[in-house]
Amino acid sequence: MSDQTPVVLSREGHVAFLTINRPEARNALNTESLHAMREHLATVHQDPEIFAVVLQANGDRAFCAGADLKERRTLNEDQVREFVRQIRATMDDIANLPQPTIAAIQGAAFGGGCELALSCDLRLMADQALIGLTETALAIIPGAGGCVRLPRLVGAAKAKQMILLAERLTSEEALACGLVHEVAPAAHFAAELDHLLQRLLKNGPLALRAAKDAIDGGLNMTLEQALEHEASCYKRIIPTEDRLEALAAFAEKRPPEFQGR
Repeated sequence: MSDQTPVVLSREGHVAFLTINRPEARNALNTESLHAMREHLATVHQDPEIFAVVLQANGDRAFCAGADLKERRTLNEDQVREFVRQIRATMDDIANLPQPTIAAIQGAAFGGGCELALSCDLRLMADQALIGLTETALAIIPGAGGCVRLPRLVGAAKAKQMILLAERLTSEEALACGLVHEVAPAAHFAAELDHLLQRLLKNGPLALRAAKDAIDGGLNMTLEQALEHEASCYKRIIPTEDRLEALAAFAEKRPPEFQGR
């Protein structure tokens, strides 16, 4: 990838690929890359023709090494606070995308890189990669959602172990604790990512959005509120053409052809 843009947005059919493009800096996040990422995320959020999103990085050495510490050394305290606010907002933008998201972790994902992955719905990790929230080793804490999202994913005890000890997990360890969903051999990573995408895209795109909303929206609600929210998400699907297409395809014993309508 020769484009010098720090984050590149590309499309393949109904899939958007957001690629962090700073391999010379181990794809670390600086102010410029955060602004570019947020602009692309706003575009993706509003596009009904995008059914799924992949967050990836240029090269297989590093998915994202977290915040760019070279830039961090040049910032005063107020600028650091603004950077942390921006990186946290970026993670929220990813988490709040209506489309299902996949983190394609082909290299090391530490600190903010791990937080990027945590902001996605699904995580595919290469077998040789490492992942972790290692901020305490730098006398800071995960400040872009890691202290909140990790325990909700792997449990408080495991999250404390990882964060307080600044652990770097192997792919096998990340899979075992539920931090990632699948592990792929590095040599076949692209094929495994495509296979995961195809499994996702064979399902109704509007149903995927509604299911994501029902799950995420209900997490902080009471049981009764969450059930009502799920019902409202279901109601959105009832009048769609895709739902009728699924019924027709079932009756005709053929694969459905969903249009996202």
